[in-house]
Amino acid sequence: MNTFTIVKSTDIQSCELASVGQRAGADKGDPQIAIQQLAPEAVGNLGIWECQPGGWPVVNRPDTEFTYIISGRAVLTDDATGEVVEVTSGDLIILPPGWSGRWDVIEAVRKIYAIY
Repeated sequence: MNTFTIVKSTDIQSCELASVGQRAGADKGDPQIAIQQLAPEAVGNLGIWECQPGGWPVVNRPDTEFTYIISGRAVLTDDATGEVVEVTSGDLIILPPGWSGRWDVIEAVRKIYAIY
């Protein structure tokens, strides 16, 4: 039987996350990542993600990421347009398949993500 998943806002902001090490491909700082997977029976990869300051390129993203910033500050750079945007708490980001660009985390970022 499948059931729904509800995560209260206080839990999103304060739940313990499991350390998974440095972000693959990091070329700036030491972006250590921690995650908590949510709804493992659901389609896609869903969870809470946190990253310490640092940066990395993303080349030809293979999937879609839908992400909502809970806290922190980062700069995203879009390779196709050269656009540079700072994202903070409350911002929604959708990165489509084929996207190339860069993440630079300025202040530790916590986000909710869905990758599919």
